Amino acid sequence: MFETIANMPPALFDAVGVFGFGLYVLNYTMLTFHRVTSHCKSYFAINLVAASMVLIGMTFSFNLASALIQLFWIGISVAAIIVRVRASKGGALSVKPA
Repeated sequence: MFETIANMPPALFDAVGVFGFGLYVLNYTMLTFHRVTSHCKSYFAINLVAASMVLIGMTFSFNLASALIQLFWIGISVAAIIVRVRASKGGALSVKPA
């Protein structure tokens, strides 16, 4: 399996990473213009996919700082989705004041 991945052209991974960047921009634009809210699961799902795609895109041109940022977004997106799924099963999402 790893041989198959190693034989894929680097441009394919670059394209996946650029598409992930596009998803980030699209998601933030939709948030800015109130097409999605930061309370909906889809916002975090799109961030999860975008971060995963950017991470895949770094396969041939690795950057530790960027990889750590993507891993953070993946982790926080998964946590946010879990919180929202649990809240939808048990009632409203509780928000604590700062």
